[in-house]
Amino acid sequence: MVRDAEVRPTAVHEIQPLRDPRWASLVQRHPRSSVFHTVPWLEALHRTYGYQPIAYTTSPPGVALEDGLVLCCATSWITGRRLISLPFSDHCEPLLNNASDDQLFLSALEQRLHREKLRYVEIRSQQPLEGTTPLRRSTLSYCVHHIDLRPNLNTLFGNCQKSCVQRKIRRAEREGLICETGQSDELLEAFWDLLLTTRRRHRIPPQPKSWFRNLLNCFGDALQIRVALKNRRPVAAILTLRHKDTLVYKYGCSDAHFNNLGGTQLLFWRSIQAGKSGGLRSFELGRTDWESAGLLRFKDRWGSVRSTLTYSQFSDAPLSDSFRAIGMEWMMRIGKRAVPALPSCLLRIAGSALYKHIA
Repeated sequence: MVRDAEVRPTAVHEIQPLRDPRWASLVQRHPRSSVFHTVPWLEALHRTYGYQPIAYTTSPPGVALEDGLVLCCATSWITGRRLISLPFSDHCEPLLNNASDDQLFLSALEQRLHREKLRYVEIRSQQPLEGTTPLRRSTLSYCVHHIDLRPNLNTLFGNCQKSCVQRKIRRAEREGLICETGQSDELLEAFWDLLLTTRRRHRIPPQPKSWFRNLLNCFGDALQIRVALKNRRPVAAILTLRHKDTLVYKYGCSDAHFNNLGGTQLLFWRSIQAGKSGGLRSFELGRTDWESAGLLRFKDRWGSVRSTLTYSQFSDAPLSDSFRAIGMEWMMRIGKRAVPALPSCLLRIAGSALYKHIA
């Protein structure tokens, strides 16, 4: 996929990933692709939030794609127009092959920012675009954990911390917790009810229910909802996605009154077992803020390896005027004050109204 020096591209082209079948082929072939590049993820974003994804590539029309950078334009009367790769995605690497091409893509983004008067462009990746630009560049750092699924199950279990993981799994089994897995309406309802409870506990509005319905419809069997039940009562749930040889943990929730039973730990372990039986090589545990010490410890205890994600934000505005500094923090402060007092019906409405503004 690497071109000879004498035929380096000199321009980028814009395509529509949801309409161009070459995009799915590139995602399947490219070693840096993730579940967040896939057509099902892009389609769910489009159905739920109305985002129309675009992609830049150096490949001209009529030939197979060699590379690509996919983005969505998020429009909000609160936070302005932003070009993001990609909204609600833990990471979305530019699918490039030559570092020398970074400048072409960066220049294309700069031109679009000025042409459409965007507030900023954000790239969410481990390896940020390199190149020179007059735009202001700021960065945000996050952590992502991976579990190598290639060792046998005994080794994987032994790699887990004894008191907080192994003993919790064994207790869940002693308590008779049952794990149900699938994509049924009943499992989605159980997951959603637990998500609403968890978000209220954390004083954060829930994502729209339509988002999870659209994910389920778009991903099919590549999405699994796992629910742990105690005497038929749902006590914990997680949602995972599969892409190539990687399983991705995306959402989790629980009833705090039953957390001592080890339901969440049981669901993670069942996911690891399923990944092994399916021949997968990696279990990605999702993005974590560095300030979330408890969540970092929870993911560390599974014998996982940390990596750093670096989000790069390009803007004409001063850094102090960025969306991250004002818009999101303002909305989250309002949300944390209002969420505990809202009845469930209004909490769901609040989530549907807010999430399109924070992307």
